[in-house]
Amino acid sequence: MPHTLHEPTATRGSLPDLPVTVDTVIFTVLDGVLRVLLVRRTEAHLEGLWSLPGGFVAPEEPLEAAALRELRDATGVTDVYLEQLYTFGDPGRDTRGRVISVAYVALLAADRCPLVPNELEAEARWWSVYDLPPLAFDHPRMIEVALDRVRTKLEYTTIGFQLMPTSFTLGELQNVYEVVLDREIDKRNFRRRLKLLDLVESTGEKRSDGPGRPAELFRFHHVDFVHLRDRGVHSPF
Repeated sequence: MPHTLHEPTATRGSLPDLPVTVDTVIFTVLDGVLRVLLVRRTEAHLEGLWSLPGGFVAPEEPLEAAALRELRDATGVTDVYLEQLYTFGDPGRDTRGRVISVAYVALLAADRCPLVPNELEAEARWWSVYDLPPLAFDHPRMIEVALDRVRTKLEYTTIGFQLMPTSFTLGELQNVYEVVLDREIDKRNFRRRLKLLDLVESTGEKRSDGPGRPAELFRFHHVDFVHLRDRGVHSPF
């Protein structure tokens, strides 16, 4: 008897109905701690759990537009650079059924996030990446993958600059890098590399945070994303 292919669930010429969601892993450095933005769920089947900001994609909606919409609606965050991270599609990742999620990652200065939750997320909060609450779905894995991506890109791009305010001291900038990378950085090498790459410039102002000489304030010379390897840089901070 000749072998025949099984018909798919959907009829020929149509596509199967497989829901797609977007989720955003957004990091900041607050009070010297690397934190991730989470929202508390209030749906009955998710009560007591937290999740990344996200939701279902409308039929004719671009993925990134959906991610930005869900982030804005859940937390009030707008005007943030998103980078597509990974597609998560394990059959058991969502208790509601088979759902594919396209995850995004972003970095944000903490003072730019108003944290305005909507009716489905009763609370939005920055949580330490080392002390997370019970999470829904496969969001622990998403956070792990996003953190690995950010740490890698911090070594050879200017992605980390998105975590900084308009003006800052070089000490504050180095501290943010050390917090994200979870290791100490040699001060002399760090500042030599900044100067070599012409990444920051003085604002002409100084700030005093206590006794001692006021610290010089800097701003980014290149406001756009820069791929440092394209500029001949291969060694990490």
